[in-house]
Amino acid sequence: MDTRATEMTRVNELSLYGCYLDTITPLPRGAKVIVKIISGGQFFEAGATVIYSQPSLGMGVAFREVKPVFLAVLQNWLRQALDKQNAPPPSIDDFESEKES
Repeated sequence: MDTRATEMTRVNELSLYGCYLDTITPLPRGAKVIVKIISGGQFFEAGATVIYSQPSLGMGVAFREVKPVFLAVLQNWLRQALDKQNAPPPSIDDFESEKES
């Protein structure tokens, strides 16, 4: 049976291997899906399989097929997130100069 439905959802825990999708209607384990993510003007798409499902919360999916062009987008997003996470915290001097302005 070929069922095609589209649902917009929030993506969490994005990695090279898969992600978690927040949804109140998760699919059962083993279901095949196509994940499409749009962020910052860039687009990612991959075939995926639901590896676990949490009723009324969401589902974890593992990417099965990622084309090289989409892998490059995903790697760029992950690199940006890592750079942001590893950025030094602002210094107290930055806050003091904002107060004086």
